[in-house]
Amino acid sequence: MANYLIIGASSGIGKALALQLADNGHQVFGTFNKNEPSAEHPLIKYSHLNVLDENFSLAFLPDTLAGVIYCPGSINLRPFERIKPADFINDYNLQVVGAIKTIQTVASKLKNSENASITLFSTVAVQTGLPFHSQVSASKGAIEGLTKALAAEYAPKVRVNCIAPSLTDTPLAATLLNSEQKKEANAQRHPLKRIGTTDDIVNIVDFLISPKSSWITGQILHVDGGISTLRI
Repeated sequence: MANYLIIGASSGIGKALALQLADNGHQVFGTFNKNEPSAEHPLIKYSHLNVLDENFSLAFLPDTLAGVIYCPGSINLRPFERIKPADFINDYNLQVVGAIKTIQTVASKLKNSENASITLFSTVAVQTGLPFHSQVSASKGAIEGLTKALAAEYAPKVRVNCIAPSLTDTPLAATLLNSEQKKEANAQRHPLKRIGTTDDIVNIVDFLISPKSSWITGQILHVDGGISTLRI
């Protein structure tokens, strides 16, 4: 049994990952903020945490962690000129500063493990360039840089990788997929002709935090139905 921390474990990818890891016999420490956890499992312990709070505490964790997965995010697609600088700052605080605070707090616990890993999330929009994605791309671009810097600094003790998905059917993307017409239109934009599922992402995370990926670090993995590299 290994100990894993999932920030944002009550919804979407974080929730699905918590259940999968627990079903596999691992102890999961999951946090939630606005979304009360609905899943129950004897190996999942939920704690309330707002990563934006100044009094940030992860005192409920054990001394050793095998992995940290940082799931909080936002999707605000608007024309650049209609986005206030404060909106960029708020997004950065949630997606980047929150991750930084988490990693700094648990770094020593990760270093106590023999196969420790950190998994962060970006977006296909960072390296592809999509209209109306400036806000999310600014924060997630920082996450990609942080991934590579930390992977270099923490090697060989802790591996750090990042997943850059395309549109995935989760509550976070609900407004973009709230009709069958929208789902089909977005599916057709991808070479594999479908949008992503939570399982598509969870299975990659499960691989990245396992010994099966013990020679992988500093990578940005594009789990995106081929949209970032293929034109067909």
